[in-house]
Amino acid sequence: ADEEDKYVIAQANARLDENGQFIDEKVEARLESRYLREVPDKIDLMDVSPKQVVSVAASLIPFLEHDDANRALMGSNMQRQAVPLLCPEAPLVATGMEMEAAKYSGQALFAKNAGAVTSVTSSQIVITGDNGDRGSYPLMKFVRTNQGTCINQRSTVNTGDRVEPGQVLADSSATEQGELALGQNVLCAFMSWGGYNFEDAIIISNRLVEKDRFTSIHIEKHEVEARDTKLGPEEITRDIPNVGEESLRELDETGIIR
Repeated sequence: ADEEDKYVIAQANARLDENGQFIDEKVEARLESRYLREVPDKIDLMDVSPKQVVSVAASLIPFLEHDDANRALMGSNMQRQAVPLLCPEAPLVATGMEMEAAKYSGQALFAKNAGAVTSVTSSQIVITGDNGDRGSYPLMKFVRTNQGTCINQRSTVNTGDRVEPGQVLADSSATEQGELALGQNVLCAFMSWGGYNFEDAIIISNRLVEKDRFTSIHIEKHEVEARDTKLGPEEITRDIPNVGEESLRELDETGIIR
């Protein structure tokens, strides 16, 4: 940003002819914190795309230009905090950046070459290219992230399918058919309901809970030490004092829930 202060930069959507020259006599540009209309001879640089005005997260908000700036900031921050759902669903109302965001996140798998799918398992996809070369695409299964969420890649192709370069092969935990899918498409009502949705509280139906529409998987790692004591080595067991067998029926012999 500091380096930009030295240059007069034109807007990315300025009109150009077939030779890449500015058409208009005056071009909208910026210099430091000032916005100008300069003649083309004074333009040093030009933005690559109008989309780079906002961040990736902000570009995923539909009708962003109609939102209050503070609410747009909250929306972009909350998208970064979203946890991957058990059943991801791509948005019905989108901006067109969902596919790009998912592609360059590295979470979804895309075909590198054209060919036919010769093998699909839970752990890998094998594609035989048109030139006879076989390419293997390993899948990540139930991998814990640093935030404790779960990465689980799922194949979107079947054996015998024909694939082209750039075609999605496997979805990740927050994608559907290669598109970023952070939430669910549900029918919402904006109304009060006996005070149960006071301020930030929301009410969801039993059906959303039963169908796991907003269910997410979290993985935690716990360690237990069994030490050698003067009275003998400690034992890891399912036996808990003063707890009946009925309450212990879902524990294995080491006390881990089945």
